[in-house]
Amino acid sequence: MNDSNEPVRVLYEGEFLRLLRRRHWEYVERANSSGVAVIVAVTAESELLLVEQYRLPVAQPVIELPAGLVGDIEADESLLEAAQRELIEETGYRAERMEVLAEGPTTAGLSNEVTTFCAAHGLTRVGPGGGDASEDIVVHPVALGKLREWLKDREQRTAIDPKLYAGLWLAGLMPRMEP
Repeated sequence: MNDSNEPVRVLYEGEFLRLLRRRHWEYVERANSSGVAVIVAVTAESELLLVEQYRLPVAQPVIELPAGLVGDIEADESLLEAAQRELIEETGYRAERMEVLAEGPTTAGLSNEVTTFCAAHGLTRVGPGGGDASEDIVVHPVALGKLREWLKDREQRTAIDPKLYAGLWLAGLMPRMEP
């Protein structure tokens, strides 16, 4: 059933999010973004670049692939421009080339947000990373051959974002995680 022509009622609008209702369904949309870019970045030394940051909604640190909003800084920013900006900002690495791997809804029952997975190729270190002034990001370059062990060690004290596993699979890196 396609109900995209059904009227939408705004229940609440904040600075960054809107709570909407269409028929019986309540859901959220971002007010200042056209999507999310998630970046799978592997260095020349075969290290996957991961980031760790405290996430207020889950009240704990989360291990993630570098990621960020598209169009939140400049409305006309392209997806690949946002991916490059976020990679530099969060990890301190610039990609020679970005490739779109796949896209789809992040949480289709809760939000209209679309996530696009990108692969970063030809990485060069250009800065310290760590995020912008509002973020406190720790960069973790993890050897692909030790990734499974590294993540298992972190599971007890941090949450692991499942998009990490999806990104690895889309980039064809999951087999390297097998024991």
